[in-house]
Amino acid sequence: MAGLKLHGCIWSTATLRVVACLNEKGLECNEHKKEPFISLNPFGLVPAFEDGDLKLFESRAITKYIAHEYAEGGTKLIYDEGKGKKMAMVTVWMEAEAHQFDPLGLGTKTKLAKVLDVYEARLSQSKYLAGDEFTLADLHHMPNLHYLVTTPIKQLFESRHHFWAWCINIMARPSWLKVIEMQKKEFSADS
Repeated sequence: MAGLKLHGCIWSTATLRVVACLNEKGLECNEHKKEPFISLNPFGLVPAFEDGDLKLFESRAITKYIAHEYAEGGTKLIYDEGKGKKMAMVTVWMEAEAHQFDPLGLGTKTKLAKVLDVYEARLSQSKYLAGDEFTLADLHHMPNLHYLVTTPIKQLFESRHHFWAWCINIMARPSWLKVIEMQKKEFSADS
């Protein structure tokens, strides 16, 4: 754990995804740098992550690594290998976030509304996306939800009772509130 380093920007949704995961696992990073991430991510994007000699990029890959490598601490976030059907549900909803929800945050309201209808149907059956436990599938949504609830899109969220209850629930998690506090401190320092 002494070698954990996160390189990124506290305003980046991808960086926030990793910070929230670290918070859920109760892990601390020794550094939060803005540079030299370019040498760690060949695409020149944030975040980049180091755990000793392991260097990773892509926020979703980083959160999967953290959830598996530090499985014993904090919130579970994933299911054991022996629980194939449960882990399959986590994977399905992580993919839905990456390919359906995330790109539409900046897209048209009509397309987003259709995706939200799918989410509403799912969340009418369970408390969280992959079942009754908070997992990476839910965590991956937190950064974009945080920004989207400050836009007119919030009305689309609120009109879907189960989806909106889920949003309120996951965005009130201590791990996410800690992320918001980090942003506030950064904003205060920049002002």
